[in-house]
Amino acid sequence: MRLAAYQFAVCGDLKKNTEKIKEAIEKAAAEKADFIAFPECALSGYPPTDIASSKDFDFKALPAVLNELQELSDKHNITVLIGSIAFDEKYVNRAFLIAPKRDIRHYDKRALYGYDSDNFERGNTDGIFEINGLKVGVRICFEVRFPEYFRELYKEKTDLNVVIFYAVSDFDDTEKYDVMRSHLISRAAENVTPILSVDAITPYQSCPTAFINASGRVLSEAKRNSEELLFYDFEKSELNFGEIGRKRESDRLLGLE
Repeated sequence: MRLAAYQFAVCGDLKKNTEKIKEAIEKAAAEKADFIAFPECALSGYPPTDIASSKDFDFKALPAVLNELQELSDKHNITVLIGSIAFDEKYVNRAFLIAPKRDIRHYDKRALYGYDSDNFERGNTDGIFEINGLKVGVRICFEVRFPEYFRELYKEKTDLNVVIFYAVSDFDDTEKYDVMRSHLISRAAENVTPILSVDAITPYQSCPTAFINASGRVLSEAKRNSEELLFYDFEKSELNFGEIGRKRESDRLLGLE
């Protein structure tokens, strides 16, 4: 499966974000991508950084935008994972999964703190989807800090995990970037499952847009703080010696033997 991830400067203007997103989908499709991921809140902007609060988002305009993205998904046979504020009896931080010829599905962020706690309620879905014959897990930003959210995916035997971020800093905090990068590497290696990540880029990017294999090796990484469409050709492969060892011990510890 040819993967794509688009890091860009998310803003509080739904129309502007949508145009950038549609352009990226067209470019990814031209490069034969099967799947493209966008940052957390890529459609809506993240509150209060880009918009004042969740209630200030134009929810009436969202269905039409999602329909446009569904049409692009159908046209190019590409699956789109994209973040936005959503309202479903409560405000949630949602990752929409838009697949060709299918109903739009979603995962709502569960690990909340700071601005999240001020603007969202916790989700209650598992974030596991079938995409092109692969079992794919989805997580959102702060959840990468907690192994438990990824152990859930390990138990379900996902083939690939995707993490979308809006992790940015007001100053050039390279140490935070390194910490978040190390979290992704750990989540991939300890669960013996590859990860595709994508982040927003302004003011300063705090998490990589990257593909990390099941041994925790970063095989492709976008340039920090720069708009970029990253590609990676992913094929499910047999586990190597070290991966087999980690999987065996994980299965023992989790009672999965």
